[in-house]
Amino acid sequence: MNRPREKPVEKPVRRRPFALRVVLWLVCLGVLGGLLGAVGVVGLFLYYGSDPKLPRIGALHDYRPKTVTRILDRRGVLIGELSAERRTVVPYTRIPRVLVQAVVSAEDAGFFQHRGLDYVGMLRALVNNLRAGRYAQGGSTITQQVVKTFLLGPERTIRRKVQDVILARRLESELSKDQILNLYLQQIYFGHGRYGVQEASRFFFGRDVERLGLGEAAMLAGLPQSPERLSPLRYPERAKRRQLYVLREMARRGHISPEQARKVGAQPIEVVRHQRPFFNVAPELVDLVRDHLSKTFGADKLTTLGLQVQTTVDARLQQSAREALQWGLRALDAREGYGGKVAHVAPAQVAKVLKRLARTQPKLEAPGQLQGLVTRIDDVEQEVEVNLGRASATVRVDDERYNPQKDAPSRRFAVGDLIRVRWEGDQYVFDGGPQGALVAIDPRTGEVRAMVGGYDFAPGGFNRALQALRQPGSSFKPFLYAAALDSGRYTAASVIEDGPVSFGNWEPKNFDGVYRGPVRLREAVAHSINTVAARVMKDVGPPAVQRLAGALGIATPLASDLSLALGSSEVRVLDLALAYAAFANGGQAVEPHYVTRVGSQEVPLSPPRRVIRPEVAYLVTSLLQSVVSEGTGQRAQQLRHPVAGKTGTTNEQKDVWFVGYTPELLTAVWVGFDTPRSLGKRETGGRAAIPIWVRFMQKALAGLPRQSFPRPSGLVVQRVDPRSGLLAPTGALEGMDELFIAGTEPKETAPQVDPTTSDTVLLGTAPVVP
Repeated sequence: MNRPREKPVEKPVRRRPFALRVVLWLVCLGVLGGLLGAVGVVGLFLYYGSDPKLPRIGALHDYRPKTVTRILDRRGVLIGELSAERRTVVPYTRIPRVLVQAVVSAEDAGFFQHRGLDYVGMLRALVNNLRAGRYAQGGSTITQQVVKTFLLGPERTIRRKVQDVILARRLESELSKDQILNLYLQQIYFGHGRYGVQEASRFFFGRDVERLGLGEAAMLAGLPQSPERLSPLRYPERAKRRQLYVLREMARRGHISPEQARKVGAQPIEVVRHQRPFFNVAPELVDLVRDHLSKTFGADKLTTLGLQVQTTVDARLQQSAREALQWGLRALDAREGYGGKVAHVAPAQVAKVLKRLARTQPKLEAPGQLQGLVTRIDDVEQEVEVNLGRASATVRVDDERYNPQKDAPSRRFAVGDLIRVRWEGDQYVFDGGPQGALVAIDPRTGEVRAMVGGYDFAPGGFNRALQALRQPGSSFKPFLYAAALDSGRYTAASVIEDGPVSFGNWEPKNFDGVYRGPVRLREAVAHSINTVAARVMKDVGPPAVQRLAGALGIATPLASDLSLALGSSEVRVLDLALAYAAFANGGQAVEPHYVTRVGSQEVPLSPPRRVIRPEVAYLVTSLLQSVVSEGTGQRAQQLRHPVAGKTGTTNEQKDVWFVGYTPELLTAVWVGFDTPRSLGKRETGGRAAIPIWVRFMQKALAGLPRQSFPRPSGLVVQRVDPRSGLLAPTGALEGMDELFIAGTEPKETAPQVDPTTSDTVLLGTAPVVP
């Protein structure tokens, strides 16, 4: 009998508590997530680390920071700078240890312990930023800041953050801590346009970085966090609080004692207020230095040269030259009514005037002067609205030259005034008086002592001393007379006819309309007689004058016709000054010289070139002294030094000149409109240019002894008859001393003149150029 099988007794299944199972699952997911995250991070670092565009650390071995090039005058006074960033790099050994300790304490206390990354600091920054709900604190080490500054830039992306970490580690493996710190300290920004510790030290304390004390080092170390907000010049209280923080951190890290921190912290911050009276006084020379360095080193190297360049300019003379030119131009404005209204139009005449303007005005929106009738004045915007006849325009009138007292437009103009305007760029601007230029050089060397390229010259602007091409008028005549004297056919006593003359289609006229009959060459030069100059040019020939002027320094093309005698060909102000220098320099031409030293390298002077005989040069100087003593340049006598010079005034008074010199300094002055037009019927070289010249030269020569022009051998003095130029008869009352190159003095004696019949004057056999 089969017995039924008994079913096994099933044991109850013991299930883990639900909460435990959840925890286990979370742990597993966390481990898996961690593994996946680790794999992801590794993959992320591998991906971005293998980027072929990732910057190379090796680039930092050839560190070429942007540095400032300082431009000095001949005595070492700072007159300008060339820089994209104002930075001066110094050897790391010159940076004091106290500054290194202060910077590390303020920016990255664990710098010398970590390997480029401060994980605790990064976590702390993350927590603080989450609390603040914004980016409130950075966790970057100094190493990471170097990476960001030199290699990556300020971009905030995952890609950049990962590369930041990669490069920080690589940087620490390739460079020493001191090398990394050196990069950081030379590069960081301290505010006010100053980069690097040396430039910051000079700017805030007026001393080199190695001379910094503890308090100064702590203040500088606190600035990189927020340079403009913590500036001791603008916010001294904030700067003091930041300095105290740095001092406490230095004490906490054991770099200084707590007592030192308290003592230094109790002292006030003393920063310098910079006094640079001649900075930016010579933008013209700064432009020339920039050109010189570009040609020497290449334009792409300018921002990294970091040189000290010494120039030939004298900052004091440069300042005096600009002041004299501006003074003279303002005086001309006042005489001729420039810078104000032309006239006031009564209401009943407005329609008639506008009709005339519409009919006679030059082309609108094109170079040239226009007149506009003021129809509205806006004091808030410092502008007026004018009707030009065929259109209306808004013109700003906040000009410094014509309104130095900054009066409101309504105090200077009224509705119905006619004013001058011109088209400039893409707008109409207020058109005032003329421009000018001044060049002062040492005639013995060609060194430029001062150069002013316009009333309000700005860097990169139009330098009229170098770039303007203008007719010299009678200031060109010395080259004609130098050629005539050098030919041996003329002396200072030669008699030439001053009377109407015609050369085919050209009939030169004297400026004053007066004809004097036969005159000696010295008289012709002194009084700038045009007909005499034309006759001498006919005799000597333009080619001889062209050759001489070119050899002396006139680089522009010169006319081949007789009008060259009256300065019809255009020249540059600097060229004219250099050409005159040979007369003051014994007949030796010089080259312009602006720079004497670049870094440690001297820039040699070009040796002078003999162009004319010393006797001819001195004789020309003597003739030009007569211009000052008795002729068109008499206003230059105010200098009270021996002066030789020549005025120049072109047709319709479009260009006026005076080029004058003493043995030690030669100065050329030009005045005219950029677009040539009359300065005014009474404006001549003697009236508009000489006063500028005198004002400058008085300051330039103040306190210096009077010097006479050195006279070479080979010259003789003879007493001559002033009418005939022949030797004066024995006992003649009207005889005068004249200077001759030996061998050219007259051999014949003038006839005796009977005082009772003095109306009959015999010229004897003296040659007269008809």
